[in-house]
Amino acid sequence: MLAAPPARAADAERWHGAAFEGDRASLARLAAVGAKVVRVYRQSDAWVLDAAQRLGLKVVMGLWVEHPRHGFDYADASAVQAQEAALLDFVARHRTHPALLAWGVGNEVETGVADPLPLWREIDRLAGLVKRLDPAHPTLMVVADTGMDAFRTLAGCCPHVDLLGINVYAGAVFDLPQRLRTAGITKPVVIAELGPLGQWQAGRKPWGVPVELTSTEKARFFTEALAFLEDQPQIRGAFPFLWGAKQEQTATWHGLLLADGSATAMTDALAAAWGRPQPAPAPAIRGIGIGADTFAPGAEIGAGVDALAHDGGPLTTEWAVFAEATDLRKGGDAETPPARVDVRLLHADAATVRFLAPVTPGAYRLFITVRDRAGKAATANLPFLVR
Repeated sequence: MLAAPPARAADAERWHGAAFEGDRASLARLAAVGAKVVRVYRQSDAWVLDAAQRLGLKVVMGLWVEHPRHGFDYADASAVQAQEAALLDFVARHRTHPALLAWGVGNEVETGVADPLPLWREIDRLAGLVKRLDPAHPTLMVVADTGMDAFRTLAGCCPHVDLLGINVYAGAVFDLPQRLRTAGITKPVVIAELGPLGQWQAGRKPWGVPVELTSTEKARFFTEALAFLEDQPQIRGAFPFLWGAKQEQTATWHGLLLADGSATAMTDALAAAWGRPQPAPAPAIRGIGIGADTFAPGAEIGAGVDALAHDGGPLTTEWAVFAEATDLRKGGDAETPPARVDVRLLHADAATVRFLAPVTPGAYRLFITVRDRAGKAATANLPFLVR
């Protein structure tokens, strides 16, 4: 069993921030709601270091380690050496940056691999080389939360890794401290991605598509999870996923912001957890509904949303039909967004919509975006089938 490493200056405070993919404007919004740390994934995100320094943020700088599922062969010595050389060159160039907090060596490199231990040992070897080159900043390796067998393996595999990062979703976060103790993991842990119910965990419609939570339900999860984690001494910090917008199953499943940068109830929940409760929170969705799950081509469809502005003011609602996503990938790999479908609109207001079903049989989603007078947004969607 590994003992916890001695505390470092960089480790002295809890890490409050988010996993980030976005632009300079969205990074500024992250700082404005009280974040102190931002986690990025790869060397191409190096611009974040300078931007974060101007905003008073620290950075967990990701060092991308290639994945076997993307075709990288760890039996190819020349490829492994080239990856190592590029990684260490990057560390050498950025190790003295004042915004640097820690090095994140790899992210879920084990996805799709039957035996992850050889990969984790390679990441540990790389982490040791990083530590030799830059002893001033701790190393973090990031894995998926795949169960107790993996945790028991991690308890003893990686002595050059100072902190263990785990990507955790939904209710699994609430028993994580106990699972860490049972597995014998004693080093500090960072929730490198924290998210509500993932598409791989969610309930499904009879035709197999997952059901997404509303933005209000997601915000409730973040409020409860961040409060819980704050009281767990082994958990150094948590990075809600994702400060930005991302197509993954849907355009709204994991993004804390909308594609246009609009704030949501999720961003409000994070701000409150970081000590900056928002005086004008986003609209709340109290319920959604659609007339049926299945419709004939061209049939009339009715749907509705029960939403409320924080001040009781007026709301506007955008209703949009999209084909169900088919370019579904593992581990957060980039997905092609599905096409928006033109439908004949019969009626639409802030609470209800009536339209004609697409004439082409298939799986679709009705996306609902509710906005208040300030432009803050609430989101939901309703899957339906045409056959």
